[in-house]
Parts: sequence; structure tokens; C-alpha cells
Amino acid sequence: MESSPSSTTEDSKKIQVRSSLVESIRGCGLSGMRIDKEDLKKQLTLPQYLRFAMRDSIRLQDPSAGETLYRNRAEGEDSAAPTSPMVVFINARSGGRHGPALKERLQQLMSEEQVFDLADVKPHEFVLYGLACLEMLAGLGDSCAKETREKLRVMVAGGDGTVGWVLGCLTELRQLGREPVPPVGIVPLGTGNDLSRSFNWGGSFPFAWKSAIKRTLQKASVGSVHRLDSWRLSISMPESTTVKPPYCLKQAEEFTLDQGIEIEGELPDKVKSYEGVYYNYFSIGMDAQVAYGFHRLRDEKPYLASGPIANKIIYSGYSCTQGWFFTPCTSDPGLRGFVPGWILI
Repeated sequence: MESSPSSTTEDSKKIQVRSSLVESIRGCGLSGMRIDKEDLKKQLTLPQYLRFAMRDSIRLQDPSAGETLYRNRAEGEDSAAPTSPMVVFINARSGGRHGPALKERLQQLMSEEQVFDLADVKPHEFVLYGLACLEMLAGLGDSCAKETREKLRVMVAGGDGTVGWVLGCLTELRQLGREPVPPVGIVPLGTGNDLSRSFNWGGSFPFAWKSAIKRTLQKASVGSVHRLDSWRLSISMPESTTVKPPYCLKQAEEFTLDQGIEIEGELPDKVKSYEGVYYNYFSIGMDAQVAYGFHRLRDEKPYLASGPIANKIIYSGYSCTQGWFFTPCTSDPGLRGFVPGWILI
């Protein structure tokens, strides 16, 4: 798809957006089907030397750290790629009290090295070191690593923001010429789960989750791959502006606006720029301020955001304090309009 730029301006802020496509797995119906735990594990689990090679590469932040394990693997050691190699990213803070238990369950259904807690391993670290390790071994002639890299699928256990974070990091593979880009499936642990609903993964974490998670992983291993619209966002602002950007926005060294964009007023001498990718929706103003308030509360008082129902109540509370009719905007019209804050999903 050709890039089609659009822009908005507010004070000294300049925003540029470009469209792109990424791949994601669409869930398929498997309700009522009995899935054997051991058969599923064989489908998903990587050979031990590959798991340990990826683990060491990520820990040491060196893609070549796993070469020794490849060279020294035992003669006759199982080196066949599984039919559906998979890794899972989990945001253990999502899903209320189920997060840690779900992480343990996922490790039982594949291996500990294939389940990444986002508190410990960030998606970009997996791309830079874990996937790069597979590519390095494939370059050395390891057919198992090559097949695993080509067939790999990624699951994300978290909310829309977590899914967007992982998708944004994986999208960089296409820009670097490191294809194929692994498709992504979802275990919905968030409050809204809009992206999960759109791709038939469900709108909420199931009550009987221990049996449901097996069906979800099976769906991910056989589900068809579909394209998902995404947008690359560039933001520039005065260097003195203090911001705490979301994970999907990274500071950019250089920033150039398209020549066709009309800019009101003068640009500041020094600017700070961020770039990233978003999915589903991008918001500024009241909607973004409500989301920002919730995430800040979850960071400061995580015990309050204990589950989807509690989260929705908190969201409702913030919504009732951010509308202009509930704020000093009623007495000071100058406060109406743009409200600082952003949310990218």
C-alpha cells in the first residue's frame, strides 16, 4: 500500500501519519473440541538447544550467544522444528489475579523459555536478540532454526495496548528486510479488548480459562492469517516539552515533515521527535486523558485495578471528571478544547 500522509497541528505540535499493513492471526472456532495437552505441547515446543540459545541471546543481548549451544548439541538430539512453533508475551499485570497463574499455565503447555513476561523481556529485545539468534543459526546451516523462524507465530496475553506494543516491534522487521513477520494472536486480558474482538479472539478473559487457554493456543496454531491496517505516527514538539510517551513511541533522531503539509506559525528552533505505530484508534483530548489517568493509577496503586469489572468502574469514574461539563471549563471557556494526553492502540 502506498503511504498517504495526513496531519493535524496544535500550537507547536506537528503530527504526521502514514498507513501500512501488518499480519495477524484470525481466531477460528474450536469450541467443544477436546485437545490433548501432550499433543499440543509437541506442536508448540521448540527443541531444547534452540530454546536455550534464544534465552542466552536475550539475556546477554548478543544474537551470537547461542552459537555454542548449536555447536555442542548432542549427537542425535531432537532437532526437528515443531509443526507450530510459538512464543507468548504476557502482561502479568493484566487480567487481575489471573496473570501469574496464566503465565505458569502457558509455561506448562510449551516451555518456560517460550513465555516472556513483559516485565522482564521487552518485545524489541526479542526482535533484536531472540529472532536474530534464529536467523544467525539459520545462516550457519541449521535447517531447524530456519524452519522455526519461517513458521513462528506469536501470542500476546494482555490488553489492546500490550498487543499494539508487540505488533509495533514486529513491524520493524519488514522495514529491516527481516521477513517473514510473525503473525500475532491474542489472549484478551484487557478491559476493552477491541482488537481482540475484531479478530475473533473474544472480548474478555473466559471464566473457565484453564481449559480455554488450550483451545486458544490450538486456534493460534491453525488459524488463518489476515492483514491488519496500521499507521505510523510521527510527533514533533518543542524540546522543552516534558512527556512520558507510551511504549509504542520511540524517540527519533531525525524528523522531516512532508513538503505538502501546511504548518501554522513558526517552528521552534529545537524540537523533540517521536515515532511509532498504532492500531485500531489514536486519540487525543478527553479520551486520551481518561486512559492516561487510568494507567497512571494502575502504576501508582495496582491493587485498585484488580480485574476487568474494577477497571471499567475506574474508567467510568475518570470519564465523569474529564468532560468539559464536569470541569472548570464551565466557568472558564478558555479551558475548553484540547486536553493534553494521548493514547495509541
